[in-house]
Amino acid sequence: MKYIVLLLIVGVVLWLMFGRGRRERVQRDERRASSGPQAMLACAHCGVHLPAGDAQFDADQRAYCSEAHRIAGPRRSG
Repeated sequence: MKYIVLLLIVGVVLWLMFGRGRRERVQRDERRASSGPQAMLACAHCGVHLPAGDAQFDADQRAYCSEAHRIAGPRRSG
């Protein structure tokens, strides 16, 4: 019985290490790395620069660094 539990634990650990999620992340990173240089965009809310592929866009196609900043909207002057 203890060998079955041990085998089950080892199987879960291996699945977590080499499972589907890891494979998808690696493929996404490879696509991003092989696509060449990307344009850098400034966040419309805080001004941080980020690659165009990582940006979140609103309906007016303004770039944001995160979903929270996209929801907050562009920076207001004043």
